[in-house]
Amino acid sequence: MTYFWWIAGIILALAWFSRIVDAALGMPSVADVSRPDWNRNPVLSAGNPRVSIIVPARNEEAEIENCLQSLLALDYENYEVIAVNDRSTDQTGEIMERISQHLNSHASETAKSGTTKLQVIHHAELPVGWLGKTHAMWTAANRATGDWLLFTDADVIFKPDSLRRALAYAEAEPADHVVLFPRMIMQRPGEYMMIAFFQTMFMFGHRPWKVADPSTDDHMGVGAFNLVRRKVYEAVGTYEALRMEVLDDMKLGKVVKNTGFAQRNVFGGDLISIRWGHGAFGILNNLTKNFFAVLSFQSWRTLLSAFGLVFINLGPFLGIWLAHGWERLPFAIAIGSLYFIYVGLSWRSSVPPYYFFLHPISTVLFTYTLLRSMFLTLWNNGIVWRGTKYPLEELRKGMV
Repeated sequence: MTYFWWIAGIILALAWFSRIVDAALGMPSVADVSRPDWNRNPVLSAGNPRVSIIVPARNEEAEIENCLQSLLALDYENYEVIAVNDRSTDQTGEIMERISQHLNSHASETAKSGTTKLQVIHHAELPVGWLGKTHAMWTAANRATGDWLLFTDADVIFKPDSLRRALAYAEAEPADHVVLFPRMIMQRPGEYMMIAFFQTMFMFGHRPWKVADPSTDDHMGVGAFNLVRRKVYEAVGTYEALRMEVLDDMKLGKVVKNTGFAQRNVFGGDLISIRWGHGAFGILNNLTKNFFAVLSFQSWRTLLSAFGLVFINLGPFLGIWLAHGWERLPFAIAIGSLYFIYVGLSWRSSVPPYYFFLHPISTVLFTYTLLRSMFLTLWNNGIVWRGTKYPLEELRKGMV
């Protein structure tokens, strides 16, 4: 048993300590566009590039108005907003039209102030072989007139200078695809706990500081802010190449990186904000449709990942409790490293580091969600997403 504790402890200590060292060395290289030096306009010889902002929405009546109003208040001059009402059964479409009509009724003022005009597209049906969201974004991109395309979600709130700063960075770098990390709005303890765990695992599984390195496979995509050059979007096959991808945001980042284009991700403070879910189980429900897709809809990978999730995250705590004497040392190193990751994340988010003490609870809840995602997808032979069922066979065939 002594050998078991030493082997398990050393594996865990190396896993967590190496990650914190890697992050400590790499994270400073990730730019923060909320800093004063990015408070400038993007500079091109031909003037400011045009940006088309694409907002797909299905049954988003509670959030869509705040999102669109924040987009229409951006302080960048040359942009348009294209909102897509994807078969909504609530008031989403009506709210979009009301905002659009209000802008049209003040057309002269709009022209003087430089505020963009809002285009609204309504989808009544979904073609075979498409997810609703990817079809909405593809349709809007076909109408877009911008040199850059910004894909975002209907529940994201933008500060006026968010687009200008991100675009200034993209043009100065230069980059072909820029991902801006959102500020997570958290109002309940369960939200803090689950988002802290998700961010920790995200740091463990993805390396934002390696995204800019063309020699690595690390890539990034965030549904709240995917800014991509139009010519790059077309070169990777548009959203038609991702038409059945549940993880469309990350997969867009993957195809951009794999095709050899320059990809960057940046911090932005509170330039954009989103509330991911209401309470711990609200967040977990939103993740249920994604988790099985992350594991390529493969049961063996999901079960293996569930075991790995428990071992990596609960192992240090179990080792400290069950091991004896010096056998506890590597587990202590793992726990200390994990705690310092929480401390580091607290510098970039509003999650206090003491949520580290709830890490075992969030581990159990995330493992449950992973297994639940697999079970429900297999039981339903597909994913039910926003009222539409997508067969598992089609999802597997459409994976990138």
